[in-house]
Amino acid sequence: MASTAQRGTWGSKAGFILAASGSAVGLGNIWGFPTQVGQGGGAVFVLIYLACVLFICLPIMVAELVMGRRAQLDPVGSFTLIRPASSWWLVGMLGVLAGAGILSFYSVIAGWSVAYIWYAATGAVTGDADAIGAFFGNFTANGPLSVGLALLVLATTATVLLGGVQSGIERVTKLMMPALIALLLILAIRAATLPGAAEGLTYYLRPDFSRLLDPSVLNAALGQAFFSLSLGMGAMLTYGSYLSKHESIITAALWVVALDTSMALLAGFIIFPSGFSIEGFDPSASGPGLIFAVLPRLFATLPGGQLFGAAFFILLTMAALTSTISLLEVPVAHFIDAHQWTRRKAVLLVTTGVFLLAIPSALGNGAVGVFSRLPGIGVDFLTLMATIWNNFALPVGGLLTAVFVGWVWRVDQAIEEVELHGAPFPARRLWSVLIRYVCPAAISVIIVYAVVSL
Repeated sequence: MASTAQRGTWGSKAGFILAASGSAVGLGNIWGFPTQVGQGGGAVFVLIYLACVLFICLPIMVAELVMGRRAQLDPVGSFTLIRPASSWWLVGMLGVLAGAGILSFYSVIAGWSVAYIWYAATGAVTGDADAIGAFFGNFTANGPLSVGLALLVLATTATVLLGGVQSGIERVTKLMMPALIALLLILAIRAATLPGAAEGLTYYLRPDFSRLLDPSVLNAALGQAFFSLSLGMGAMLTYGSYLSKHESIITAALWVVALDTSMALLAGFIIFPSGFSIEGFDPSASGPGLIFAVLPRLFATLPGGQLFGAAFFILLTMAALTSTISLLEVPVAHFIDAHQWTRRKAVLLVTTGVFLLAIPSALGNGAVGVFSRLPGIGVDFLTLMATIWNNFALPVGGLLTAVFVGWVWRVDQAIEEVELHGAPFPARRLWSVLIRYVCPAAISVIIVYAVVSL
């Protein structure tokens, strides 16, 4: 087992909550959630999403945190310690691979937000919807620029991890999270005062129940919840391994879920009121350009909009970085624990490997890009990676974690870990039912639908 100095621990409960919330809060909230809401029919998607968070994702988050704190090891080590001489360690390895795989394309998207700091500050993204959309298309088609920006994101992430858990991860997220929340609140207030905001709020808050049982909406809501909460990829398990035995797992999990969900909902209060204030806005076809097309037009309506826009993309980048930090920490923790590498060696080598894997995603967005359309698949490399990891790896990882905790390790052992030192677990019977029956059943249906929809 790696030394405590190499692994690290959280300095405080607040530090853990902010770091874990930072892992969850990122582009998945501010970009992905509004996009999925737009494509999923508005408020009905929000209702399904909240149900998935409460009855499926929260129980699995508790399971991951419990396993991590019990073992005080990376995902592979945790499964091995709890169930030695079995093949369950492969579930942990799936989490390690998912962390690296997701980071490879996530760093490319995060790099776009870095570039938009400059573009917003200089007024480069102005004009009508067509002009802003064309600008975004031309920008993402510049493969070498995307590669350089992804490298910048990964290098920054690696620098934070080199500082360790307390001096690196915890210190940085303590600074970035409050600033991000404050600016998003200001933007939401401003968006609510725009012409057409009422129509946008109606779309966002009034559900169309005809889509309540739409399988595509159900699949998208659960997938978004998993990705947004960093589940199934070993991130929460790894962060839980740095958690003190005296901290309440239930309180921590509830805080993380509450902060993450609030940030996602808040992003909707920015996107839809501002979108409906713009002529020709179509929420169902907004796609990936939503955050890079709607918001620049919103900033143009504000006094000092260029500076405000630059500030937003600075904080969007910060939100992305809090997620890249946790994604990189998963494979780094594995090599520290399993192979006794120093933190420096693990960070540098893993970052190099992820960067090499990120290059095809960065080069795959142009019409003539090397990886723009893969033979026999018909999608770019970035989309392929997102589909593999988001639509399949995360739900599979969550499913197997639920089965492991509910049936292999058994819920009584997990509850015993939760209730160490007298910590309360008031809903333990409900959690037992959810983790053993509801979570596996729901996720299995979603996985089957994802396979059928290929």
